[in-house]
Formats: sequence, structure tokens, C-alpha cells
Amino acid sequence: MPAYNAPLQDMRFLLNEVFDLKGMLSSLDGLKDHVDIDTADAILEEAAKISSTLLAPINRSGDEEGCHWNDGVVTTPAGFKEAYKTFIEGGWCGLGGNPEFGGMGMPKILGALVEEMIQSANISFGLYPMLTAGACLALDAHASEELKNKYLPNMYSGEWSGSMCLTEPHCGTDLGIIRTKAIPQSDGSYTVSGTKIFITGGEHDLSENIIHLVLAKLPDAPAGSRGISLFLVPKLLVDDNGVSGERNNVNCGSIEHKMGIKASATCVMNFDGAKGWLVGEVNKGLAAMFTMMNYERLGVGVQGLAAAEQSYQNAVAYALDRTQGRAPQGAQNPDKAADPIFVHPDVRRMLMNMKAMNEGSRAFSVYSARFLDLAKYSQNESERQHAEAMVALLTPVCKAFLTDRGLESTVSGQQVFGGHGYVREWGQEQLVRDVRIAQIYEGTNGIQALDLMGRKIVSNDGRFFELFANEVADFVEGHRQDASLQEFMEPLSAALARLCDVTEYVIKAAKDDPSAIGAASVEYLDLFGYTAFAYVLARSAIAAQAHKGDDSNGFYDGKLKTVRYFYNRLLPRTLSLAEAVRSGSADMMAITAEQL
Repeated sequence: MPAYNAPLQDMRFLLNEVFDLKGMLSSLDGLKDHVDIDTADAILEEAAKISSTLLAPINRSGDEEGCHWNDGVVTTPAGFKEAYKTFIEGGWCGLGGNPEFGGMGMPKILGALVEEMIQSANISFGLYPMLTAGACLALDAHASEELKNKYLPNMYSGEWSGSMCLTEPHCGTDLGIIRTKAIPQSDGSYTVSGTKIFITGGEHDLSENIIHLVLAKLPDAPAGSRGISLFLVPKLLVDDNGVSGERNNVNCGSIEHKMGIKASATCVMNFDGAKGWLVGEVNKGLAAMFTMMNYERLGVGVQGLAAAEQSYQNAVAYALDRTQGRAPQGAQNPDKAADPIFVHPDVRRMLMNMKAMNEGSRAFSVYSARFLDLAKYSQNESERQHAEAMVALLTPVCKAFLTDRGLESTVSGQQVFGGHGYVREWGQEQLVRDVRIAQIYEGTNGIQALDLMGRKIVSNDGRFFELFANEVADFVEGHRQDASLQEFMEPLSAALARLCDVTEYVIKAAKDDPSAIGAASVEYLDLFGYTAFAYVLARSAIAAQAHKGDDSNGFYDGKLKTVRYFYNRLLPRTLSLAEAVRSGSADMMAITAEQL
């Protein structure tokens, strides 16, 4: 059985030495009174333990068994219910929740690393608390005080879970054409009717109650997305004392039989005049739901990293153990029939690609999470607005770039195993299947690329982009005189220049030809991603260089070697990406349906 060991040293390095968690906590009034470095470190330690000892052991068995549906009742695989009970007893569902309603109030910069550990150990399990946390975030931001007091405490405790109900059989991304209806009632509630599909955790046996956040339209709602409202619809109705009672008119029609994440229940949910309550304002539901969706998109990006990290750990262990052939420079184990495959250059290439992208992904996820914390807790209006703009800019990159690289890394890990990577017992093929959905749900990666280029770049003439570009440019300028850093500063400056040049080109091209956005968006997102990784990895390199004389286990030297590998082998991909964005799209858009 594959083992998972959380990369705690790298996580602590990022929190404490690269992104200065202590300084951030001391500057944010909403955090400094109830979290400190020691608390954060203790949380990381405990998360590592439950991930490796509680969640990882039921990952493969959960995949083998899957969820069961019987006349509307969904049962999770053996061991999941017991693991969930232990999980919620530790308070993990409320890690980032509002302390006013029983949450722990931990910052996202810490929560992102905890999520990575949970998802590395068991993506299927991790989806249940992930959806609950997102639902809580939306309720805390938009629901009435009455609804928050009634529902959030039991959701933060994990006794109740949450789901998000958007997609319908005839529509996914285009939510403006949903058919689910909400009819106002005299007591201030609504009756909600319609069918939702692909609902993660829509029905299961882990929690007593499930709180659904459902998008629906009132009978007189405006057409399109302007007419969408958001409703809280519990599986079990809750009385005035906060106690679950009779069953609401909500049922699970079936569960999907999927390629991966088989222990996560993906449900068809039928709302047949179910009783619900408005969250936020009428016809403003999509904006409220985006609070949850953006949280989930960052979480999905972390899933890509999480699967890649597990794949890397498995591949390294296998490469050190499996013997085959001899090293190019001669036998490394002359007393044995063959050397471990770790010595072969192509195996090293795959492992180094995985290691470099994993470390870049982790640094980028922490970098992005830090802006979420600043947007939420900063008392400085200018700083908060800056952070909100950066979150908007970085979210599609985090979701799409990290999941694309995650699939690549799981496939590379499978390749290291050779034939053993194709069979179940080694765990690699499950990672490939499990992570594949991450490129699809919460908005496909093509949609994320369109969002980045269209909404976050072109629509505001690059205003959000300038914030990022200026930050990187100031960073380069601040280290330009340090000769020891020129191996990073010069390539980073060149990559930023290419990205700025292409961004300017895209903004101008889109004004003349709107199809230019769609034609070049995926390459543009990758160009942005590699440049952003170069930036956060350069920050890591500077922190690592500070430990030249204090590196007993070689961690900091290994960090520098990995960053150099990224700069020398992976960053040059930005050249071809920049040219791809600039290439014409006329032929692509002119081809007819018959020719396709």
C-alpha cells in the first residue's frame, strides 16, 4: 500500500521563511489574538498525522468499493463513516470557520496546506469537508443572522455537512438557463423544485443532516444569470432549537459511476417542492454562490498539487527500490545484478519535473492563499482592495495550471513505475483517475483560461495584471545588484517582459477580434503560470540561500537545485507559449462544421 508522508519541512519553510506567517499574523487584527506560530505548527503536525494514519489507509479500499445507492440512500465505503467521526472530533471541519459560530478562525495560508495533506491522503474523503467549508463560507458572507446562527455551528462541527447545487441536466457553465424554480411562501420560506446533477456529497451517511445551497429562479425573475437566487435547502428540516427533524422533500435519484474519486458520492438530486430559505438578496444568487465557487476553485487547484505530491512520493520510493540496468557512468551497486532505476537520466528527468512543479505549485498556492487572508482580515482599505484584485486574478491560474500540472505529474509517476504503474496495487493508476476530474469540475480549465484572459485581463485593460507585474518587477529590481541571484533575476525579468508584451498584444487584439481571447486563452494561462512559478520559486531560492552554512540534512541545497532545474529546463517553455499566443487564429475560427 502506498504510504503518504506530509512534506512538513517544505510547508514550514514556505510559511515561516518565504511568506513570513509571523509578520502577517502580527499585522492583522482579526488573526493575531487567536493564532500564533506555535499553534500553526501544531495544526500542521496533527493534520499530517490524521492524513497518514487515518485517511491514507482507506484510500484504495474506498476506491475499490465505491459508494452504494439503494432507493435514495447512499452509503460510503467501509471505514469512511468511522474516519469521518474521528475527523470531526478533531474540529477539522471548522478550521477556517468564523469563531463567532464555533469555527477555529485559522487563516487560509495555513488551511491551504492542511487541505493539501488531506487531499494527498484521500481525495474522495477530502471532498466532503471541502464542500462543507465552502458552503459555510457562502453562508457566513451572505446569509441572515438567523440562518447563520441556526446552521453554521453544526456545520463547523461537522455534525451537518454541505453541498452546492448548480448544474442541471441541460446546463453546466451557462447557469443563466437553469430551470429550478423557487416559489415564495407566506411564512417567508420558499418551495424549491428542480433537478441538479453532479452534486458532490449531495447524499451520504457521514453526517446527520446535509445543507444544500441551491441556485433557482423565482417565477418573475429576469432572464439569464441576472435572475438567479440562492437558497438554503436542508435535507432534514431544522426546528427553532436547531434540532434536525422531519425529512424535507429532497431525494437522491442516483449516483454516478465514475472514472475516479469513487468514494465521493456524486449525486443526482431531486427537489420536489422542498422547503428552503433565501440566502442574500433576490436575483443576486450567482454572486453569493461565487463566494463558495471561488473557494472551491482554489481547493481544486490544491487537489492537483496533492495528487502530484503523492505520485512523486510513490515514484521516488519505487525508483530507489526497483533494480534494472546499470547507471551510464558505471555500476553503482557492483555487488548486485543491477542498479536501482533512480540512477537513469530519464527517470531522474521525470522525478525532477515532478519535484519542481510540486514545489512551485505549493509555493503558488500559499502565495494565493495569503491574498485571501489579506482581503478578509486587513484593516487597510487599499491593501484589502489590492488583495481582492489579486485573488480574482490568481484564482483561475491556481485552479487550471495546478490541475493541468497535477495530471502531468501523476502520469509521470505512473511512467516511473513502468508496468507496475498500470496495475492497482501500486496506487499510481488511481491517482491518475482521481485527479482527472480536477481539470473538469468547478469550471473546466478552458473556462478558467477564458475567465483569466477575458474578465481578469481584457475587460479592465490589464489593471489587475499590472498589480502582479509591478510586484514581480519590484522584486527583480530589489535584487538586481546581488550577483549571487542573477541566475534567477535575469530569466525572471525576461519571462515577465514576455508576459507583459503578450498581455498588451492580447488586450489590443481582443478589441478588433473578440475570438482572439478564446483562441489564445489556454496558452496565455500557461504562460502566466510558468512566470508566476518562476517568481514564487525565486523567493524560495532567496530564503534557501540564507542557510548556506546551516544545512545539516541538505534541504536548502536541494531546494536551490530544484529551483535551478525549473529555471533551466521548465521556464524556457514560456518562449513557445508566448509565440503560440501571438500566432493567428483565423484558420482555427474559419473552419466550418463540415470540415471539423
